Amino acid sequence: MFFIIPGSLILGFFFSPYLHKYVNAVPYCFAFVTLTMAIGCGLQQLRAVLNRPGVMIWTFLLAHVLSPLVAYGLGYMLFGPDSPYVVGLVLFTIIPLGISTVLWVGMSAGSVPLMLAMVVIDSALSPIVVPTGIHLLFRTDVETNTMAMMGDLMLLIVAPTIIGVALHEWSKGRIQQAVKPYAPPLSKLCFTAVVMLNAAAIAPSTEALRGDLLKVVPAALVMVGLCYAIGYFGTAHYRSREVQVTVSYATGMRNISLGVVLAMGYFSPLAAVPVVLSILIQQPLATLHHYILQKLNNRSAGAGG
Repeated sequence: MFFIIPGSLILGFFFSPYLHKYVNAVPYCFAFVTLTMAIGCGLQQLRAVLNRPGVMIWTFLLAHVLSPLVAYGLGYMLFGPDSPYVVGLVLFTIIPLGISTVLWVGMSAGSVPLMLAMVVIDSALSPIVVPTGIHLLFRTDVETNTMAMMGDLMLLIVAPTIIGVALHEWSKGRIQQAVKPYAPPLSKLCFTAVVMLNAAAIAPSTEALRGDLLKVVPAALVMVGLCYAIGYFGTAHYRSREVQVTVSYATGMRNISLGVVLAMGYFSPLAAVPVVLSILIQQPLATLHHYILQKLNNRSAGAGG
């Protein structure tokens, strides 16, 4: 992911004239990515979250209430209330939790079942959360078709999720192994296509970005870093390393490809710029976050010894 995503972005920008005509395929590619993720999640994982509703609700509050307010404040100070970059920063914080979080949570000794179930539930709630968050913060600044956005979210997230979970239950989990040789590789290709095609769609608008580059890049970097910190320090009261690891990745990593699809479909192309930059930033910061967590864990183990 560290090399694939930047490479896809670069190819999308450079070959924009040739790729632009395929942009309409993005929703279908994204729906397949969601379906592949959902096949690995059954009702058992969902019950794991329902048994810990406090952690789930608190995670969603940190991710979709506190983080958007921080993003709006940061964007307001740097760009002013009418800037499309403010919309992009906020959009990054209200889109669903990222699928790749499950991988990082597993490597960092967090709770994989909890993370997987939270991704599914948060994705299912996105048709309500995303339009509501945009409306509450930009009711006078952004005009968008809420019903159309909810319809797209149903197509991109909810329908594939329901189908995937149903297939998992119907096959008693065996379908995940049956499709493993070809579904995950194809899913990665679809994810790459989503990033590349959206980069191709944004490319014609990048000329307007050059004057603001020195502000937009640091703003996106700071915002992604703050999202990791909000999750980690926001769960300190649980006194559980597993919870802190899980929630910090949940708040720090979002479903960026969905954010780009929504930004390009319903807002100014410049609103997608902070979201695209976050694609580049959140994976490297996940690596750094993993390193910091390991250091903190080793320090705690040394102190305990």
